[in-house]
Formats: sequence, C-alpha cells, structure tokens
Amino acid sequence: MWASCKTPLCARMPLPEPSTLPGLPTERVFVALGSNLGKREAWLHFALKALETAPFWRLLACSPFLETQAVLLPHQNPQPPYLNAVAEGRCACSPLELLRFLLEIEAKAGRKPEKRKEARTLDLDLLSFGERQVELGELQLPHPRLHMRAFVLSPWACIAPEWKLPGRKESIAELYARLA
Repeated sequence: MWASCKTPLCARMPLPEPSTLPGLPTERVFVALGSNLGKREAWLHFALKALETAPFWRLLACSPFLETQAVLLPHQNPQPPYLNAVAEGRCACSPLELLRFLLEIEAKAGRKPEKRKEARTLDLDLLSFGERQVELGELQLPHPRLHMRAFVLSPWACIAPEWKLPGRKESIAELYARLA
C-alpha cells in the first residue's frame, strides 16, 4: 500500500539559490525510479548514486521509497511489487541527453529491452524538465501518462506537492488526491 508522507525522510531539502549552482540551469527536473526485480532498494540506490556522480546533475531531493503493486495489462501474469521513488535535481544537459543517460543507467542495472509492462531491475522515467513541453519520437515532456499514475504522483507529492506541470492547472498533490 502507500506509505505516508509524514516522515522525516519525506522532508525535502531546501532549494539552493541559483547562484549556488554555477553552470546549472534553475529548471526543476524530476525523474521517477522504480524496481520490482532482485534487490529493489539496492537498484534504486544504484540509480541515485549514478545521478549524484554525473557532472551535469545536482540531486536536490528524493522521496521515500514506496512499495506499490505492479500495473498489469489484462493478459499479464502477476509480478512482484515495485519500489518507487521520485528524485528532483538540476541538470546542465538537454532533456534528450538526460533521457539517454537514464537509459544507460538502466542498462548498467541489467535491464534489457523488453515488452511493455514487464518486470525489471530498474525503470527510470524523465517526468518533467522545468516548464518545457517536448514531443520527440522517444521523449515526451511532461511524461504523457503521469497524471494517471498514483505510483508516481504519491512519491512526487512528498517532495514537490506544489509543482504544476506545464499545461495543467492542478498541482502534483491535487493530481494525486484525485487518484487516491
């Protein structure tokens, strides 16, 4: 079930002033993390460490790890539950470059290209990149289905409940409340 956001782990780190991020844009960037195979918590920490050590990324906040049931297609067999989280950072590369970096992290975690909704060691999704609205073949921002995904909105509401997606009037907390 959903973990409560009333824990010290959920307290977000204060946002640094733009002057303390030399060379990095001030846009808020959000990435979803998920794992339902193997040592799930270790895979999420692996992804966070990879992001933290990237020279073009500054990690500012990460939600608690929340356990959720896998979302299945009608014909799929049951899968193990996921651990999900959302991380916020600042990024000095383009959204497409960040997406490619996230795919590299997934590959290093042993993720293989698979069918939609299959179990995986690590799943990283670029959710939002500042106020940008992007539609490229492999990248849509904000993520097109995130307003329907409680497993993303719940941890996201822990670190940025007030955030509003470009083109939407509701905050992340309001979007989650509609689904909860």
